[in-house]
Parts: sequence; C-alpha cells; structure tokens
Amino acid sequence: MVTRASAGQVQTVLGPVAPSNLGFTLPHEHTKCSLWWIENRWDYWELIGDEPRIIEELGAYKSLGGGSLVDVTPVGIGRDLGRLARISAATGLHIVAGAGWYRQAYYPAEARVDRRSVDELADEIVQEFEHGPIRPGIIGEIGTDKPWISAQEERVFRAAARAALRTGASVTTHAVQSAVGVAQLSILEEEGLDPARVVIGHCDSYPRIEHWREIVRRGANLEADFLGMSFTPLERAGEPNVIELILTLLNEGHEHQILLSQDVCHDSQLLSYGGNGYTYLQTTFLPRLLAAGASSGTINSLTVDNPARVLTLKARD
Repeated sequence: MVTRASAGQVQTVLGPVAPSNLGFTLPHEHTKCSLWWIENRWDYWELIGDEPRIIEELGAYKSLGGGSLVDVTPVGIGRDLGRLARISAATGLHIVAGAGWYRQAYYPAEARVDRRSVDELADEIVQEFEHGPIRPGIIGEIGTDKPWISAQEERVFRAAARAALRTGASVTTHAVQSAVGVAQLSILEEEGLDPARVVIGHCDSYPRIEHWREIVRRGANLEADFLGMSFTPLERAGEPNVIELILTLLNEGHEHQILLSQDVCHDSQLLSYGGNGYTYLQTTFLPRLLAAGASSGTINSLTVDNPARVLTLKARD
C-alpha cells in the first residue's frame, strides 16, 4: 500500500513527495484516455496508452527537464492507478493521479451519480485518498458537457468540494469554449472551498480577457492547457492571442494564479504519431512566451512553483 501523504506534502502514485522535489510539472495531462468506452458514446476518441510507447514519450519530456506530471484521467474513461505507478517507476517522473468523475455524458453507469447523495459521492473520493491502496493527489478533472452545469454535474462538483475540504486536495476542472468555469467556481465556493484550491481548466479554449480576469479576481487558478493542440482552427492559429492574454494577466500581477499544460488525450498528439507529445511547452511554447516578454523567473513560477502549490495537500478541515 502506498503511504498516505500528510498536509504539506504531495501525494503521488508512489507515495508522498515534498513539493520542492516536483520540479517542472505538467498539471493537466493524460497517459490513457478512452471516451468511447462509455455506453452510447460513439466519438472513438482515444489515447490508447500502451505502456512502452507512453514510457518512451514521457522519457522525452523528462530528458528536457520534466520532473512531474498530473494525470487527470477520471474514473471510467481509462484511469488505472496501478499502471500509473508502473509508469512512474519506469520513467522516474513523479505522477499525481486524479479522482472523481468527468462530465455527465461520460459518467460510468456503475458510478450511479444520479442515485447517490452528494455526501455518498464525496465519501467515495475520500476513501481513495485515505485508504488507497494507490492514492490520488488531486480531485478532477471534473467538468461540464455544455456552457451550463447539469443537475448531475452539480452533484459531482459539490461532492468534489466536500471531499477536497476533508482531504486537503485541490480541485481541477474541465471548462471549455464558454464562461462555464465561473459557474463551476461558484458551486465550489458555495461549499466552502477556498478558490486558491481550484484550477479552472481549458481557459485557452475561451480566450476572453474578461473571463480570465474574473477567474483570477475571485482568487482561483487559471489554466491554459490546450497548448500545442491542433484539432480546431482556434487551436492551430490562436496561440499568439493566448500569449497576449497571459502577458496581460502577468502585467496585472497574477503570476501566481496561472498554470500551463498540453492535455495530451489522443494518439495523434504523441511524438511517435507526428504530434507534439509531452514536450511542446519546453520546445516551443515557453521560448515563445519568453520572446514575447516573460522573464525566466516568471516561467519558473508558472511551471514549477504554481503546480507545486496547487498539489500540496492542506490541513484537513
């Protein structure tokens, strides 16, 4: 059984780690992701995640200075904690696993999200953190299918907040192409969760400065994690605007509320299939951000300090 991390530590799949040992961290990635496993889903979206290939891909990330990775694959679409432990041991990377359920269209039937109370759902998340045998270190990614939050999704968000208060973990979300991340944040705040323990994900899919400002104004963390994606015209051509938005928030004093990642979630994103793999930040995006005016100290905050702070467990409420 993996040892349980205490407040002030980070829970990885191989055990507790001091935050200072994480190094350069990708806070929103997948090493296996199969959305079409869910009954009545036919989109065939998949990161097959065979271990030798993923170990090779992550080796490229580590060779460029990568230290840690957060695999936010939820229950039901490919999460396998034993597999993550093997990959961590093989690569030497610290890997943090997520907990909870993704979004309504992908809730596995056995989760019975529509039949259990908020507290029952929270209890299941807490059980994983407290008894393992391999423990997650963050709650999420949890999200919404649409620009609004369904009743079942609200139930999961409230359960995530209650579990976060009991475990000391942060919550990371899936919020795409709309301002729904603010509504997600409101629910988590209603449950008493400190916004500083919340990461609103995929903000670069909705590049509106007023939306980004509202998230950081309320004290939450903003994550641009579609970096290097090329599935849509916005992803292929929108990076200069994303860099401009990041620089705007940096100039407004929000350096400690921004996280960056790549959300590798499909085979076509891997280096071995012609994609950017897990190395796009290191090889391409961060040099562009530096060239646009960000300092090396700021880069360290975005890629080392901020993920470490989010992943560090707080004292339980």
